[in-house]
Amino acid sequence: MLNLEKEKYYFSQDKKYVAGVDEAGRGPLAGPVVAACVIIDNNFKIDTEALKLINDSKKLSAKKREVLFSLIKEKALSVEISVINNEVIDKINILQASLLAMKKSILKSKVKADIVLIDGNKKIPKLEIEQETIINGDAKVWVIAAASIIAKVSRDFLITEADKLYPEYGFASHKGYGTKLHFAKILEYGPCPIHRQSFAPMKNNKTN
Repeated sequence: MLNLEKEKYYFSQDKKYVAGVDEAGRGPLAGPVVAACVIIDNNFKIDTEALKLINDSKKLSAKKREVLFSLIKEKALSVEISVINNEVIDKINILQASLLAMKKSILKSKVKADIVLIDGNKKIPKLEIEQETIINGDAKVWVIAAASIIAKVSRDFLITEADKLYPEYGFASHKGYGTKLHFAKILEYGPCPIHRQSFAPMKNNKTN
């Protein structure tokens, strides 16, 4: 179970609002990258059994993520997401798009965080808020884990909606990741408008 050790450390340093930030969708061949920012204050407590279940989104079933998604939105002080589409990813690259999505999700919040805890090892450029990067933060820090769930559920919803527009690619099943099925569908039909042209195999013109 994740506790609030990191968050409590910052609360003890007179930080009132602690934000956790994570993204979903860096690896897929198609669709957007989605970042989420979850902010809690120094009154927040993990006081229900459900809140104790919050962990790295990859360790949870889709059904459990969806239940926790609603709970986080109810219990956290602020929850925001930002979506960067595949066209922007192709222009500025996936790392920069992920950092931009994170920055936008933070700036959307009506509550200004005193510290931002970021999953990974890259700080967000030109963000005038104190930051700490934490490798594997979504498995170590509650507020980052909460953000990972919000980002994952939000992106899964968007890519499942895209499946209705482009049903031949099977997006609802693989969520845009490079599965055997997905590669086969790209070879069969060529890329669609939500495929990332800067990613292989689109980049290598293997679909032509």
